[in-house]
Amino acid sequence: MTDLEQAIRQLSMTYATALRTKTQERIAEMEKDDKGHYLIYRLLGISADEGDAIDLYQNKGRLLYRYAGALLENATRLCFVAAFPEAVSLKIPNTLGSRPKTFEIDCVVADRAYEIKWRDATTDGDHITKEHTRLKAIAAAGYTPIRLMYYYPNRQQAARIQNVLEDLYKANGGQYYAGNAAWAHIHHTTGIDLLALLTAIAGEQD
Repeated sequence: MTDLEQAIRQLSMTYATALRTKTQERIAEMEKDDKGHYLIYRLLGISADEGDAIDLYQNKGRLLYRYAGALLENATRLCFVAAFPEAVSLKIPNTLGSRPKTFEIDCVVADRAYEIKWRDATTDGDHITKEHTRLKAIAAAGYTPIRLMYYYPNRQQAARIQNVLEDLYKANGGQYYAGNAAWAHIHHTTGIDLLALLTAIAGEQD
């Protein structure tokens, strides 16, 4: 087993433990929640038991998505660092506005500035404006903005937002990789087959 494999396996275990802990804490908090809003659920044909299940899984889902994103982002960063020891996370100043004051780059490799997403289901048009400002600031700082998004959204509106973002990246001299192209890019760039490695680790836990 390589050091990288061991590091990603440990990363998976760490986030899995953290997710279980946070989920248990959230469930304990929810048991004390005021459930007066169930009146409106009932008006919409949702029973108290079904309302409990919906609220529970909504909260579980938020935690799951947060930790899934963190796991894949950090696993990707480990691959970059293994191949390019000088790779770092970095903050650059927002030279085009006052908010936010800085933009964080998930991983910088030479002149390439990577934004790493496990998936992005946003349908908010404001997201495009913020991302455009971010891209222009990154390009102005001398970096090539690159977006890696491993799982493409299923909903049509979210997919349209991604199409716009892809155009913005290319318009600012950047690159955009989603789905299979993202997995292939990390494999080609680092020599590490992250998808195969994650698949093997997940198989051990089934």
